[in-house]
Amino acid sequence: MALKYNRILLKLSGEALAGEQGYVIDPTRATYLASEIKEVFDLGVQVGIVIGGGNIIRGISASSNGLDRVSADYMGMLATVINALALQNALEQVDIQTRIQTAIEMHEIAEPFIQRRAARHFEKGRVVIFGAGTGNPYFTTDTAASLRAVELQCDALIKGTKVDGVYSADPVTEPDAELYKRLTYLDILKQSLHVMDATAVSLCMDNNLPILVYNFTQAGYLKRIIEGEDLGTLVQETVDA
Repeated sequence: MALKYNRILLKLSGEALAGEQGYVIDPTRATYLASEIKEVFDLGVQVGIVIGGGNIIRGISASSNGLDRVSADYMGMLATVINALALQNALEQVDIQTRIQTAIEMHEIAEPFIQRRAARHFEKGRVVIFGAGTGNPYFTTDTAASLRAVELQCDALIKGTKVDGVYSADPVTEPDAELYKRLTYLDILKQSLHVMDATAVSLCMDNNLPILVYNFTQAGYLKRIIEGEDLGTLVQETVDA
């Protein structure tokens, strides 16, 4: 079977690891995510992952509560590395070789991000988890995901959320919100839709990198997307492409 995407960058929020019980890191949720990733890995897909740190600390929220923004953002970057280690452990429990690369050097636990080395890991059949965002304050992990996806010439940036795609409003508070199946980058920017921040979307637009937003809580959805099923919301240059 021909796959729709052969090299992907999977973006997950830190909350994806928290589970429903309010734990900072729920081992059950980590195991679930690893099983979902294994399904596509076993198809031969090359997988890179960027995971946020919001289950531990969110820089912009912490700064609004009195912390210096730069310090808060660096704390958030370190939180993403904690999550990367948790996800690495879960992936290796299902026999997937992984490497963590970080934008802030911490040699004892991870490699520094080197584009050629990351590409080589893909070729050797390893999942690469990218931690510490871009290494710079004022940039989100969404932007880090866009940047890594572009640098590594991924076929798509796939963002996992807790809803079925991009809606006209928050479907949790507004049940009548419309689910969009196709959007352009400009639709996202002009309508200020809550998909990714403007910097991340603009980077994808400038490099014609498709964004696919799907519900990661639905078991098997990621594999079905890779196999070409029309799930979630696809964001690209034109709605007809």
